[in-house]
Amino acid sequence: MFKILTTENKARLGTFHTVHGEIQTPVFMNVATAAAIKGALSAEDLKTIGCQVALSNTYHLHLRPGDDVVYQMGGLHKFMNWDRPILTDSGGFQVFSLAAINKVKEEGVTFNSHIDGRRIFMGPEESMTIQSHLGSTIAMAFDQCINSRTGHKETLESSQMTTRWLQRCKEKLDALNKAEGTVNPHQLLFGINQGGIHDDIRVAHMQEIAKLDLPGYAIGDLAVGETHEEMYHVLDVVLPHAPENKPRYLMGVGTPANIIEGVYRGIDFFDCVLPARNARHGHLFTRHGVMNIMNKKYETDALPIDPDCNCPTCQKYSRAYVRHLMKAGEMLGMRLAVLHNLYFYNNLMTEIREALAEGRFEQYRAENAERMAKRI
Repeated sequence: MFKILTTENKARLGTFHTVHGEIQTPVFMNVATAAAIKGALSAEDLKTIGCQVALSNTYHLHLRPGDDVVYQMGGLHKFMNWDRPILTDSGGFQVFSLAAINKVKEEGVTFNSHIDGRRIFMGPEESMTIQSHLGSTIAMAFDQCINSRTGHKETLESSQMTTRWLQRCKEKLDALNKAEGTVNPHQLLFGINQGGIHDDIRVAHMQEIAKLDLPGYAIGDLAVGETHEEMYHVLDVVLPHAPENKPRYLMGVGTPANIIEGVYRGIDFFDCVLPARNARHGHLFTRHGVMNIMNKKYETDALPIDPDCNCPTCQKYSRAYVRHLMKAGEMLGMRLAVLHNLYFYNNLMTEIREALAEGRFEQYRAENAERMAKRI
C-alpha cells in the first residue's frame, strides 16, 4: 500500500495506493472542512492547482448537512464531485476546541453543537459510523485532544484513553467495511500519536499503537501552542518509533518552513488551514517570503503576486488588481488569493518530491526554508 521510492537521510519519497488513486508523498492535503475550500474554489479548481488529497471534517459535516444526507447522496466523493482521495478528520479536535463540552468519559464525549446548541454524543463508534457514511478514503481515529503543555499525569491518562479509543475505532471500522450498503468498503484507518511535549509519553504511545498495524500513523497534539523548536524535538523523538513502512502524517502543520523541516525529519502527509485562511486576509506566500497584498506599495504594482509562479492568478492578474479586489471586499479577490496560496503549497510539495528524487533535498532545504519564512 505504501512504497518508499528513495530516501535522503530521514526524508522519504513515496507512493501510497488507495481505492481512489495513488498519492505521491510527501503531500499537502488541501483543507475542505465542510466539503469545500473556503474561498470559492471548486473541485475542478483543486485539480487545476495540483491538489492530490482533499481533507474534510467529520464534526462539521455531521452537524451540517448531516452525514446521513451525504450518505443518501452517495458519499462525499459524489457529493462534492471529487474523484481523488479524501481524508476525514475524526472530529476530535473540533469537539474539544469548538464545542461546549459537558462530560468526557470512557464511552465518549457529550457536547453542545456550536451551531444551534443541541446536545450531541460522539465516541469512537459514532465517529467511525459518521466517517463510514461519508465514505472517505482515509478515516482518522477519534482521539482525546489536549493542550500540548498539559501536565504529565493528565497527558498520560489522555494518551491511554486515546489508545483504548483507537482499538474501538479499529474494531468498529472493520465491521462497517464489511456491512452491506457501505459507501467505501476499502476505507483506511490512521491512528494518532498523542503525548504533548512529554518525550516518554510520546514514545510509549507510538510503540503501543504501532502494534495495531494500521495503514498509517499521525502525530497529533502539535501546532497548538508549543514553539517550532519543541515541535521539531517531538518529531525527532517519536518518529524513530513509528513504523517505517507506513505513512506518517503531521496534523495541522503548517508554514512552508514547517513543512520542509517536517519532511527533513521523515513526515509524509501534511495539512493546514493556514494557506487558505491567510489568503482570505491578504497574506500571500511566495518563493521570496510572505507578502501582505493590502500594503499601499502594491496599489499600482503591475507585477503578478510572484513572477515565478504559474498559478491561474499569477498568470493573468496583477498585484494592483488583487489588492483592489481585497480592499473592495470583492469575493473574486479572496478567490484569486486562495488559488495562489494553495497552488504555492501544492507546488512546494512537487518541488520537494523532485528534490528528493534527484538527491538534492538537503540543498533545497538550505536554500528555501529560511527564505520562505521571511516577511516581504
